[in-house]
Amino acid sequence: MIRRPTRTDSIFAFLAGITGLVGSFATAGYTRSFVMRPVDEFVVNATPGAISQYMIENVGQEAHYLHRAISILVLVGLFGLIALGGFAVARRLDQAVAGVVFAALVSWGLTVLLTGEPRLALGSAVPVALFTAVGTAPRPAEPDHSRRRVLAASAGAVGFAGIGIGAGSTIADSGLDIGETVPGAEEDEITEQFEQARSQELDVASEELPGLVSTIDGFFRTSISDFDPAVPSEDWGLSVTGEAGQNTEIEYDQLTEMSVEHRTITLRCVGENLNGKKLDTAIWTGTPISALLDEVDPESECGCVMLHGEDGYYVQFPVDVLEDGFLAWGMNGQPLPQKNGHPVRLLVPGHWGETNVKWIDEIELLEEAEDGYWEERGWQGTGPVNTVAKLWDEGTTELDDGRYELAGHAYAGTRGIERVEVSTDGGETWNDAALSESLPDEDVWRMWRYEFELDGSHEVVVRATDGTGELQTQRRTNPSPSGATGWVRKTVPE
Repeated sequence: MIRRPTRTDSIFAFLAGITGLVGSFATAGYTRSFVMRPVDEFVVNATPGAISQYMIENVGQEAHYLHRAISILVLVGLFGLIALGGFAVARRLDQAVAGVVFAALVSWGLTVLLTGEPRLALGSAVPVALFTAVGTAPRPAEPDHSRRRVLAASAGAVGFAGIGIGAGSTIADSGLDIGETVPGAEEDEITEQFEQARSQELDVASEELPGLVSTIDGFFRTSISDFDPAVPSEDWGLSVTGEAGQNTEIEYDQLTEMSVEHRTITLRCVGENLNGKKLDTAIWTGTPISALLDEVDPESECGCVMLHGEDGYYVQFPVDVLEDGFLAWGMNGQPLPQKNGHPVRLLVPGHWGETNVKWIDEIELLEEAEDGYWEERGWQGTGPVNTVAKLWDEGTTELDDGRYELAGHAYAGTRGIERVEVSTDGGETWNDAALSESLPDEDVWRMWRYEFELDGSHEVVVRATDGTGELQTQRRTNPSPSGATGWVRKTVPE
């Protein structure tokens, strides 16, 4: 007969679960070797599309906390169950050592199975085994002694958690040595592009409003996982597979020795709200993908491609769109940072950010279209971006003379921006805003600026007209399934 766990058993199992998770963090940090990584990725990928859409639209970045919390609960539960298994083995065999060995081996094996790191798996196995040992120790009959033992074990777990979290926090996001130089970079050309962008920026009052080139640290980040792949340049390869005449792999050195370009390109996330801040611009260094495709199979008539990233992400769209794409390994004159897709990422001009696969490692040529990662979850974000004029809080400034300055950015992909209009009466009348000059590259945003006399509260509305003469639609829609639309409105002053 199997005895049900006592309340004390449950407490020690819970402590074993907590310390098992913390022990992994202490030895691996918040990296891909952390035992939480594969569980977190499973939770994210298993979440139904309808729930993903709701969380992206209504919760935003904070939604990450929810799947992290679920992952933590799952792992604490798993390590706790292992400890309970150890208690059962110890009592069945009347050997405490047997229960401890069971807990140590199973928790170590589970961690190795999830992470593939035998040495780092000891970080989980040791505390789980330790609390299993304490839980299987002989228990005196006096209730006070048992209570003191539970309190002492709890205090020990809290202390261990504090030390473990401190130790794990000192471990770098990865041991990846990206280096300091950008292969094929023409520093004079990049500097010239920076200087041109700065010279064309509008002189706005706000010091917080981005210019025409975003900083690397300020560039928005979206990924399907919290744990970025760590791929050294020398280990990277790009496979071209599927319906190509032959499967081919391009190594990093081969790619960077091909024709090199420096392009200023803007990226916008399909999942951002209408006036969200997932819109940034950088100067990217890389090579056009058309040269690579021609070298692989110049006669290919495949109509679609599926692009794969090292993180498990994949996206599909027409091959003729890809021919204008760009494989980038440099950003703002520096090697591509890990969070932005090191060593190589894809950039597809004029399309939503989701098509710009980071950590790209495979191009699969297809005869027929297939759904990509987000299409399987109800999105349709591989098309051209929607036109938008942004008015962030940083662009609303009261001037010394009492007037108000409104400033922001407008973006319409490769169509460009021709005009930005501002209304200070809720859309009844419109006035043209000042626009920065267009940068040479076609897939870039423009800055806009407008001043007006403040006499009470105003409902400000902004809208843009793209380079084809089409006015930004007034119809307001949610980000899903194909990007937010509408005119940005806000009350000034708030």
